[in-house]
Amino acid sequence: MEQHHLANLLAQLLSLDYPLHFPQHGIYTLPPTMSSERQSRSASFLLSHPVAAYFLLTFTISWLGALAVAAPHLLRHEPLPILTGILMFPVMLLGPSLSGIFLTWITAGRPGLRDLFSRALRARIPARWYAPLLIPPVLVLTLLLTLKTFLSPVYTPNLFLMGVLFGVPAGLLEEIGWTGFAFPKMSSQHNPLGASVALGLLWGLWHLPVVNYLGTATPHGAYWFPFFLAFAFAMTAMRVLISWLYINTKSVLIAQLMHISSTGSLVIFSPPAVSASQEVLWYALYGIALWLAVLIVVKRFGTRLGY
Repeated sequence: MEQHHLANLLAQLLSLDYPLHFPQHGIYTLPPTMSSERQSRSASFLLSHPVAAYFLLTFTISWLGALAVAAPHLLRHEPLPILTGILMFPVMLLGPSLSGIFLTWITAGRPGLRDLFSRALRARIPARWYAPLLIPPVLVLTLLLTLKTFLSPVYTPNLFLMGVLFGVPAGLLEEIGWTGFAFPKMSSQHNPLGASVALGLLWGLWHLPVVNYLGTATPHGAYWFPFFLAFAFAMTAMRVLISWLYINTKSVLIAQLMHISSTGSLVIFSPPAVSASQEVLWYALYGIALWLAVLIVVKRFGTRLGY
């Protein structure tokens, strides 16, 4: 009964004018009494377009959650404190994770949930697939040390080891939805490379409410949009690498670990003294380095990103 109420509420939010039928096996279908004409006119958005439904739910939950955290300051016409910007992010993590779990439940029932969580616990994969987890820290450190040597000491890497704690919740929660639900469905309809790029662009856009509080030169002021572009450019390449690991292992866990490595490396090593413009520069160069890694992967594995 609780599942039935949740599905009907979601149907109303998506402007569906009929309740979804809930059989005992846990998968939602259209009511059997509906005429074929009515079914074709009012087909369930959740069942017919699960990927679109996922992004709609994810963005709605995450962005409304971020707005709720920021609302007290916005209503008083105050600038957002940095702490508030940071607190917006944990709330946003609920969007990808809850949407992925909920829509798996709706579209595939309990067997789908068992499959999702089994992939999230799949650690027994060939050891060579754990090696790419070193890509983010190696690229970040190499880039920053190069910039420090040839451009300015301001790019000296930080060593904020507690930064890994920022990556853990992001990786564990987000990838339940991005990799566990959205990417398999997107890659079944398009080639995996195209699907991963599309997912990466949407992933970058999802960060928009908090992008001014990412990095160390926060807030970025007049450089917030160039920083957003540089950040999205890098994260789209990272998404391709995460998808590559998933395709070859069918492990959501390895995707979670790669996400943790990516976010953790950025937080741990980001140079604390850079200006906003300098941060845009090094993020853009990091993005180029990641795309070079993607080119190597595509040359070796093709657009299907796998054997």
